[in-house]
Amino acid sequence: MLIKVIPDLCYLLMEKIKTNYMNILVNGIGGPTPRSIAKQLRINFPESKIIGLDCNLKALGFYMKELTNKSYFIPRVNEAGYWDVIKKIIEEEKIDFAFVQPESEVLAWGEYFKDNGSYPCPTIIPPLEYTINLMDKARMAELLVDTDFIPKTIIITPQKPKYDEIHKLIGFPCWIRASVGSGGLGSLRLEREDDLKAWLFINSDIKEFTVSEFLTGRHLANQMLYIDGTCVRNAGLHCVEYVMANVAPSKVTGNTSFGRLINDQRLLDFCESVMTEIASKLNVKPHGVYSFDLKEDSTGSLKVTEINIRHMAYTGIMGSAGFDLVLDSVHYLQGKNLSRNKFQFDKNLVFLRDVDIEPILMKETDFLERYKL
Repeated sequence: MLIKVIPDLCYLLMEKIKTNYMNILVNGIGGPTPRSIAKQLRINFPESKIIGLDCNLKALGFYMKELTNKSYFIPRVNEAGYWDVIKKIIEEEKIDFAFVQPESEVLAWGEYFKDNGSYPCPTIIPPLEYTINLMDKARMAELLVDTDFIPKTIIITPQKPKYDEIHKLIGFPCWIRASVGSGGLGSLRLEREDDLKAWLFINSDIKEFTVSEFLTGRHLANQMLYIDGTCVRNAGLHCVEYVMANVAPSKVTGNTSFGRLINDQRLLDFCESVMTEIASKLNVKPHGVYSFDLKEDSTGSLKVTEINIRHMAYTGIMGSAGFDLVLDSVHYLQGKNLSRNKFQFDKNLVFLRDVDIEPILMKETDFLERYKL
C-alpha cells in the first residue's frame, strides 16, 4: 500500500508545481494598475516568473526590486516591430498567458484576435466591440444615450462648442472632461459659459470633450469579471478623497487616497443592467474585466461616467480584501470553471493610498478609534 501511495503523492505534488509555476506577461509595467497586478501575482503564485513590458524606459516597474523576474523595453503598440518583439518574447520566455492593461494594447490585441482568430498567447480581455465603444467616453455616451444609465451628455470639440445646446439641454453648472483618457484628463466643473470658453482655449490640444450634468452625489466604482456573457464576479467601493486633489483644477484625480469597500446590491445590480444593455446594443457577449466609475445625482440615482475595459488601480486592494480578480483570471486561463460567486466584503473596510507608498487596508472602526473621531 505504501508503494502505491508514494507515487500518487509525488504525482499530485508535481501537478501542483506545474500548475503554480507559470511564465506570466504583464504589459505596461510602468503603470500603477499593472504594478498592482504583478504584486498580486507574486502573492498568489510566488513560484511563477513574471515578465514586465513597457515602451517607456523610465517606467517605474523596471526599477522596482522583485516586482518582476525580467523586464523588456518594447516598441509602442503603433510602431513597426511591436508584434515581432511581442511574439519573440512570448516564444523565448515560454509565456503561459498575459495580462494586457494599457488600453491601446487591449485595442491592438483585440484587433489581432479579429484578424488571426487567436491571441499571440492566452489572455482575457474584452471583445473588440467593447474596447472600441468603451475606451471613448463619447462613444459610450452615444451607446447609452436613450437610457437612464448616464447623465445628460453632449459631445463637443474646441471647433464646435455647442454653447446653445449646452444651455438648453444641460445648463450650468456642468461637468466637462476629455472623451479619451483617464486620471481626470480635461475635467472641470463649469459655472458659466465663459468658463467653458476659457477651458477649451487652455485645452485646445484635446480633440473632443463630453459635457454632462453636474452630479452632486457619491463617487462609486465597481469591478466585474464576465466569462462568455455571464457575470461571475462583482464588487464595489466608494471613492471618498483623491490623491493630489489640490493640484487638479477639478479637485478630482484618477486615484483615490481614501475609500471604502462596500456591499451595495443596488450598485451591483445596476452595473449588470448596464452591461446587459450594452450587450444587446453590440450583439456581443461581454467577456473579461470591466471597471465602472459612477456618480449619484441629487436624488441618489446612479449614473455611469466611465467604463474601463481592464482592471482598475484598486484591483490589488480589493484582492487583499478577498475579491481577487487577478487570481480569478489566472484560474480561468488555467481552464478552471468559475461559477457565479455572490461576494461580500468584511464590514467597515477602508483603504488609504498615496504616491510612492504601498496602500493600507484596515477597519474603519479601528481607524476612528485610534484617533477618537
